[in-house]
Amino acid sequence: MIHTKRKACRGCNQTTNLHRFLQLGNQPLANAFLKGPEYFSTEKKYPLDVYFCETCSLVQLLDVIDPSVLFSNYIYVTGTSETIAEHNKNYANTVIRQMDIKDGLVIEVASNDGSLLKCFQAQGVKTLGIEPASNIAKIANEAGIETINDFFNYNTSQSVRETHGAADIVIGNNVMAHVDETQDFLRGAKHLLKPNGLTIIEVPYLGEFIERLEYDTVYHEHLCYFSITALITLCDAVGLVIRRIDHVPVHGGSIRVYAGPIEYYKNHSKSVMEEVAEEERAGLTQLKRYSDFAKDVEINKKQLLDLLNKLIRQGKSIAAYAAPAKGNTLLNYCGIDSSLIPYTVDKNSLKLDLYTPGMHLPVLPVETILEQQPDYVLILAWNFADEIIKQQNEYKSRGGQFIIPLPTPTII
Repeated sequence: MIHTKRKACRGCNQTTNLHRFLQLGNQPLANAFLKGPEYFSTEKKYPLDVYFCETCSLVQLLDVIDPSVLFSNYIYVTGTSETIAEHNKNYANTVIRQMDIKDGLVIEVASNDGSLLKCFQAQGVKTLGIEPASNIAKIANEAGIETINDFFNYNTSQSVRETHGAADIVIGNNVMAHVDETQDFLRGAKHLLKPNGLTIIEVPYLGEFIERLEYDTVYHEHLCYFSITALITLCDAVGLVIRRIDHVPVHGGSIRVYAGPIEYYKNHSKSVMEEVAEEERAGLTQLKRYSDFAKDVEINKKQLLDLLNKLIRQGKSIAAYAAPAKGNTLLNYCGIDSSLIPYTVDKNSLKLDLYTPGMHLPVLPVETILEQQPDYVLILAWNFADEIIKQQNEYKSRGGQFIIPLPTPTII
């Protein structure tokens, strides 16, 4: 069955304190791009509703799409972004410098095309990737990054430990949000570690999600939206303790969480517990904060549509830049189709000549922006806005302007 619905919270397994606070409508899968108009009428859509658990504060989707449908053949690759490339280099430098793992083993779960592991390899660190998408795992292996093509869970961790030994570091970068059985995932990460090893989990931060109105980061692949409060509950359940948290700017604001076996590290650090207290003061443990967020989402939709329609009435032309999953959530929720924006462009060759799910914008090469010189470009990958604007300096010098959709539609 492709679509199922959970009845219990992933964080605490409770069923009675789950509250739906945001409804983004029935939406297609955000990465299910279409090959042509003949596929439009058969496109499947599923509820995109967001829930808050009053028991453990985990924000999550309860509608679950079979991961083999979502991830077995994937078209997102990390190697196309300069921002991510720089982030990965700094990430590896930080871990190697602070953890002294030059002679150790780093395992990355959901390692994609191996872009991060390549940064560790460049400094002589032994690496192993585990990647469920067969097409992406093939790219990594061909690039010299040893990669196992499999989904990760506790059972996987047992076989990997038998064949490759225990790891100093187990990395999960922007993957835990995609996992339905979150505790099983963390249990597997712990099983792969040496007694004093660390699992490093990087996830978009719920505090930034709420503060910056990042509702477009909600799509069926992203099952969970993590606060530190919720992560504490999950780690407690599997015998991990959080020793450190770094706040990093990538993906609209993320946290990098360093957690190790309770048998060695004993307790969550004082600084981590201070951040938990700050989240409570900010309202992240109360349903009201999320209800207010949902009202702001409705306002943003109206503001963005009003702006686009106003520009069109003035005779202005508009295109979009990038075809990220988040962009498809925004396009579908706001009902922005090709009558408002006739096309988008993207650097990822795997997306070119396809159509975006739901709203069916054709995805064209980036060069189209200079060829067509639209009056405005809506940046759907707003988390890379600085990089995109820099790359499109000639478009801007000719008089082109950019629209950033969140948290308030803004013309640059």
